[in-house]
Amino acid sequence: MSFDLEGFLPYRLSVAATLVSRRFAALYGAEAGLTIPEWRVLAHLNRSGAVSVRDINVRVNLDKSIVSRAASRLQQAGLVRKAGHSGDRRLIALELTPKGQELMGRLGRIADAFQAELLAELGPDAAGLDRALDRLIARGV
Repeated sequence: MSFDLEGFLPYRLSVAATLVSRRFAALYGAEAGLTIPEWRVLAHLNRSGAVSVRDINVRVNLDKSIVSRAASRLQQAGLVRKAGHSGDRRLIALELTPKGQELMGRLGRIADAFQAELLAELGPDAAGLDRALDRLIARGV
């Protein structure tokens, strides 16, 4: 029996994640001209408050260099600013500016509507998928 890539769960999860991510990226890209890394940095800062690039890197699952470039572009656009890190004076923390907070308010509404649309598409399967993803993530797959 030969290996069936199309039936291989890690492959299917990756394809599904990429498709959903690109679909959502089209929405926030149209609204604000953001890339996927820029969106992830903004969304994380919106939730976390001021944190270092290293902290963002760990949470958003992107290479540190990609996070740094995204943060630089966001800073140039006036959406984030550098501040002293509260826990380690050697680190520079990033935080949303008022302009970044306003943008995240708009993007948060778009994200909520997108999630509602996805959940509607999944119908009754949504709850089971959510539980399964929670288990995979909790185990640190």
